[in-house]
Amino acid sequence: MPNSILCVAEKPSIAKAVAHHLAGGPNSVRVANTSNQFIKNYIFDFAFNNAWGNCSVTMTSVIGHINNMDFELRYRKWQSCQPGDLFDAPVEITVDKDKLGIARNIKEQARYARALFIWTDCDREGEHIGSEVRDIAFGGNPRLEVKRARFSNIERAHVLAAAHNPINLDERQANAVAARIELDLRIGASFTRLQTLNLQTMGGSLSEKIISYGSCQFPTLGFVVDRYFRVKNFIPEQFWGIKLIHQREDIMVNFLWSRGHLFDRMSVILLYERCLNAGQARVTKMQKKPTSKWRPLPLTTVELQKMGSRFLSMDSQRVMKVAEELYTKGFISYPRTETDQFDKAIDLKKLIEKQVGDVHWGQYSQELLNGSFVQPRPGHNNDQAHPPIHPVAYVAGDTLPSLEHRRVYEFVVRRFLACCSADAKGERTTVEIEFGEDFHTSGLVVLERNYLAVYPYDKWESSQQLPNYTLGEQFVPSEATMTDGKTSAPGYLTEPELISLMDANGIGTDATMAEHIAKIKEREYVFTKSRGGGDARAPNDTAQDDEDGRGRGRGRGAPRGRAGRGRGRGRGNAAGAGGSGVQEFIPTPLGIALVEGYDNVGHETSLSKPFLRKEMEVNMKQICDGIKTRNDVVQESLAQYRQVYIRTAEHMDILKAACRKYVLAN
Repeated sequence: MPNSILCVAEKPSIAKAVAHHLAGGPNSVRVANTSNQFIKNYIFDFAFNNAWGNCSVTMTSVIGHINNMDFELRYRKWQSCQPGDLFDAPVEITVDKDKLGIARNIKEQARYARALFIWTDCDREGEHIGSEVRDIAFGGNPRLEVKRARFSNIERAHVLAAAHNPINLDERQANAVAARIELDLRIGASFTRLQTLNLQTMGGSLSEKIISYGSCQFPTLGFVVDRYFRVKNFIPEQFWGIKLIHQREDIMVNFLWSRGHLFDRMSVILLYERCLNAGQARVTKMQKKPTSKWRPLPLTTVELQKMGSRFLSMDSQRVMKVAEELYTKGFISYPRTETDQFDKAIDLKKLIEKQVGDVHWGQYSQELLNGSFVQPRPGHNNDQAHPPIHPVAYVAGDTLPSLEHRRVYEFVVRRFLACCSADAKGERTTVEIEFGEDFHTSGLVVLERNYLAVYPYDKWESSQQLPNYTLGEQFVPSEATMTDGKTSAPGYLTEPELISLMDANGIGTDATMAEHIAKIKEREYVFTKSRGGGDARAPNDTAQDDEDGRGRGRGRGAPRGRAGRGRGRGRGNAAGAGGSGVQEFIPTPLGIALVEGYDNVGHETSLSKPFLRKEMEVNMKQICDGIKTRNDVVQESLAQYRQVYIRTAEHMDILKAACRKYVLAN
């Protein structure tokens, strides 16, 4: 058996970087072309610390998944069978026709190797791609020993440590992805054919449209439509309150009524008269106490996507693409992680040291090293695979390929430095008074900005300083008036809010949420606009321009699709405060019709709600934990969706009625 090791990475850029690190530099690597213009074979020698010893190494790569799952040929034409038959139709796994050259290269190189060393990303998807590579390599050499590298960035020391400590592929994670792929194929194809073939017969704009279904797409769309109807059906409600002002030391102090506001005018009149009859106000509490604004937690994928959407003028999909490119260049750690706590073994000061030379945050980095460093506060999540996202190498902003790359890299660095800083410190003064009713006011003085000095994405500013009050003193307010106002509608769903809803409800993974959001835009189920844009017409109007609705407070919202008034709460979005270019999602007529149609069908669990998909994600986790098998999960999920499919097919007239109402009415 030749003493040769075949290494396979998930991307060409990773293969090149790892090869250069293991070989000791590019001059020690021989490069051979393959039949795929993007794939190179890097050949060099390396001394492993295990039984492999001194070896000749061939490092190559794939480009993501190699295999493709599809139905057997006789089921692929849309009219070849009933859509429901696809729940049980036989499937086959073949090498994607665009990846045949890549597979051929792996198979050929495997013939000369004693072991296969897999360098795919260390997540579920990476484990599955690794299993694909293994199966193809076995076609050339079934006696191969198979190991994988565990790594989260491509810094040289980290790569060397991974090379010297190979581990086994995680078959459970690979099986979880295999189950998800099969379920997405069967469920997606069945419902897509059912919807499309039936709704196309209605003619008009639907006559040639593919109306796709995805078990993550529809709950994501459901969140957008639900918020849309909250805005559309919102009925402003009048309220009344009491405003109290006291001028002291040339400072106008606004005291807030402890009741906030009430929706009964006569009650407020009576309480206002009580205030006037009191004559004087009495200070019942005067307190000064230290307060803090906590530094942020270490950065996760979900948080990166939300913050990128709020502050970097980029949608979540673009943020992830740029972060992935920064990772493959070796500038940041692996950007797909749920972990928000740093392992104590990581030398964080060494990472900070690399940033000292930067003109923007270099001086701050030096101050951390000079004694201001604080161990980051730990979150509650650890995926046991990757650390939080952080910079692993310094790169000057003007050498990065685009403004987007500079923004994402700068955010990752500033977030990391903020994590390693002290909380911001301040003093909060609280004054409470009795003037027939209870009123209060407060003021903040920021004493130490600390992490805020390097992290402009958080705002915490001093308010106007309050004059001195003493406990028990009495004074006559300068002004006491009765006020009125109306509640305002909530804003349309923003991308950070949508990501939070998906995360909380288990729709997709941290790595796939951005793809699902992009998919509902691509399918023309929603469109986006910048918050604060011009007026928009309702989606059942012919034109779809900008629409703006925001606010905070309580109001009345009519239930979706029914007449009547019911009291509910409406809240404006605070997530976009301080940001620019935050995108709002507004459903198109087709998006509304699909969600309302499925809701009206009367499923026990509507396809527009997250519960079915959330249960599926829980089952995937149970495969990873060894609680369930791949076959168990596939059969259980198919049984659930088959019942939904049968009811949908029986009540297709309801779905058509919704399309007639919203789509064809135009």
